[in-house]
Amino acid sequence: MRSDADDGTASSADDAPASPVQERRAETRWAAFTGIVVAAALTALVHEPDTAVGRTVGLIALAAMAVPLFVINPHRLDRQTQWSRALAIAFASVLVLVNQLGVVNVIVRLVDGSADGATVLLAAGQVWVTNVIAFGLLYWELDRGGPVARGTLPRSALPLADFAFPQDDEADAAREVAAGSSRRGDWRPGFVDYLYVSLTNTMAFSPTDAMPLRSRTKLLMSVQALTGFVLLALVISRAVNILA
Repeated sequence: MRSDADDGTASSADDAPASPVQERRAETRWAAFTGIVVAAALTALVHEPDTAVGRTVGLIALAAMAVPLFVINPHRLDRQTQWSRALAIAFASVLVLVNQLGVVNVIVRLVDGSADGATVLLAAGQVWVTNVIAFGLLYWELDRGGPVARGTLPRSALPLADFAFPQDDEADAAREVAAGSSRRGDWRPGFVDYLYVSLTNTMAFSPTDAMPLRSRTKLLMSVQALTGFVLLALVISRAVNILA
């Protein structure tokens, strides 16, 4: 009789406890948790009175959503219910939206020159870094059913992919490369992979590491790239004016 432990899959992604193989494959929450803490701290430290109320409300909402997500998966991301899945996506979406308030405010201040140069440039750096983390978190939550699905389900049961990573096409490469591919090594992307996708998309204004496959992913990456382009262009322009 075939058991779940034999093939490393779970009989239920919602309720069943993780097998030893699942524990090995399931991603820990600490990389994403570190990114969230950094993003929250940068958001709280932005010196922009015009967005203080919105940022405070957003941070309180994020803290309230983070508690049940931490309770259901305190260490490894190996348990999921319908509500926890929806809450995780909502968490990442709220973080993106809260930071967009800061991005818009900084752009306005850069354009009208109403703020002190050093202050507005510091705020621009803070929202830029937070933007990278927030979109990386959102990509991480959306792709292939999210981190719990990627870490516990067999590859044949994974939902549609939002990204095609280089590892997905390396099964026929040199042995030492193919060994870490999706098909031969059962490689699954983690938070750092999506953070890198977010960083390169913000800096290059186009995908460089992983290619978007779905319309929603292309729209999200377009918004992120456009935001990064406008913010960096205005920051460079303002910095030149300050130095001139």
